[in-house]
Amino acid sequence: MANIAAYKAKAKFSEILRRVEKGERIVITKHGVPTAVLSSISSEKRRDIKEVISDIEAFSKRHSLGGLSIKELIEEGRM
Repeated sequence: MANIAAYKAKAKFSEILRRVEKGERIVITKHGVPTAVLSSISSEKRRDIKEVISDIEAFSKRHSLGGLSIKELIEEGRM
């Protein structure tokens, strides 16, 4: 597993993503302290898009905004 400083990871992000896509795990460090690990999402963890959409639709049927609109919620969040 490779260690890369955060400032270098920022500068070479595309290259790092290519390495991760090939299966490499990379540790991002900040001042020498491990902060994050980048690793690829295995095909086992990827879900079918139709299944995800179905889950979102089921979630929206079980939950509501209590009569508020998205716009009202955004405005409330700005206060």
